[in-house]
Amino acid sequence: MATTGTATAKRKPVFVKVEQLKPGTTGHTLTVKVVDSNPVVPVTRKARPGSSMSRPSQPSRIAECLIGDETGCILFTARNEQVDIMKPGETVILRNSRIDMFKGTMRLGVDKWGRIEATEPASFTVKEDNNLSLVEYELINVNDQ
Repeated sequence: MATTGTATAKRKPVFVKVEQLKPGTTGHTLTVKVVDSNPVVPVTRKARPGSSMSRPSQPSRIAECLIGDETGCILFTARNEQVDIMKPGETVILRNSRIDMFKGTMRLGVDKWGRIEATEPASFTVKEDNNLSLVEYELINVNDQ
């Protein structure tokens, strides 16, 4: 069975800047610095009566991390083992990240389809006065008139 070179060729990642992120978008690859990381206390959920969950669920570790590049910054939601990578001062590459909306504001996240890689320290300084997570968005339904 012969395979052609184009069938297995991977796309080169297109790196974007923080200021280019928009609500509801996915598939972002960007290089960012971690400015700050704050653990979030998880809310423990009680098992519903009659549910088949007999074993207690493993509590998930979550941290809100302020990340950014020379164009701006945004809050990143790190989950479980991602918390260990997202330490203040680290430079990371986020691959296939997505924008989640939380209480009308943007949060960046990486799910099971994405990846976080530690990389060499970047030379840029984070522009902290352009925090995209402070911009509140409102969903407006447009009716065809």
